[in-house]
Amino acid sequence: MPELASLYVVGTPIGNLEDLTFRAKRIFGEVDVIACEDTRVTKKLLDHYTITTSTTSIHHHSSAADLDRVLDRVEQGKSVAVVTDAGMPGVSDPGGKLIARAVERGLHVESVPGPSALTTAASLSGVPTDSFLFLGFLPHKKGRETLFKRIAQTEETVVLYESPHRLMKTLNSLMGLSLNKKIIVCRELTKLHESLVRGSAEEVLKYFTDHADEVRGEIVIVISP
Repeated sequence: MPELASLYVVGTPIGNLEDLTFRAKRIFGEVDVIACEDTRVTKKLLDHYTITTSTTSIHHHSSAADLDRVLDRVEQGKSVAVVTDAGMPGVSDPGGKLIARAVERGLHVESVPGPSALTTAASLSGVPTDSFLFLGFLPHKKGRETLFKRIAQTEETVVLYESPHRLMKTLNSLMGLSLNKKIIVCRELTKLHESLVRGSAEEVLKYFTDHADEVRGEIVIVISP
């Protein structure tokens, strides 16, 4: 068992189950409970590694009371692992609320680093990543246009997450900015159908217009300086 009651922030594979670290696997087997964004998704990973630790759900709609019930266990001397469906908790996912509340309560929080779609896409992009602006998921409406203006004006690489349902809308907006920037759409990273499409906003938009069947899966967009 862990020597210290803790909230462990554990990175999980973003696609390829072999990317789970040895340490993460050990922690999963030692903690008292695993707090998941979606227990069904995490169960597939746990079953793959024959891990039988119990799970509980922490998601966008979890109340403060729900979060406190999980953290009460840590305060009582138990250990809890928090995971997102894929990647590092706290990066554009509801695990961040649990982590922030644990810090507020003065509980011990420990990171167990693992895969991240953000760093995976940045490493494959082929554009400068000495510094970059990460915008997470763009808002659906309010503040969306302001962020596109910010993208147009920034001199840094920009990385953002997007859903397949809004990819074409986002590419249209980028094309409307008349950017002299390279766009890299990273799709299904580490999975069987991983693909990267590079070009101007117009070229990338045309590609996905001609290959509509590829507008699916997890998507990261990288925009060059």
